[in-house]
Amino acid sequence: MASKTETSIDWSYHRNGCKTCGKTQEFLLKNKLGMPQTIVDARKNRMGPKEALQLAHSAEKIYATKGNKVIFFDMKKDKPDDKTLLFILIGPTGNMRAPTLRLGKTLLVGFDKEVYTQVLCP
Repeated sequence: MASKTETSIDWSYHRNGCKTCGKTQEFLLKNKLGMPQTIVDARKNRMGPKEALQLAHSAEKIYATKGNKVIFFDMKKDKPDDKTLLFILIGPTGNMRAPTLRLGKTLLVGFDKEVYTQVLCP
């Protein structure tokens, strides 16, 4: 769980028109969390595997939603290999999945209401 000082969202990778990105926006507004300090438009600024791995390696915790499954990695205790990271970070287009949020050293990939509540609303 993120600490209270870490609940400010630093960065967002977002795609306009994406249903899941829309759910993320709704959650942030409903819970009065404010908008991310930096929003990257996934259609204009595509992030491939290299950029996705750089982002993942800078994180201490990664929560990724893939289908109905939530995958958690503690990057300090049990760091996965790059192939495993790319499996959760890269979508069918070959680019990083949207939405992705970064708050402090925590990365949220995809949208899961329970995970967002746990991490963003401690």
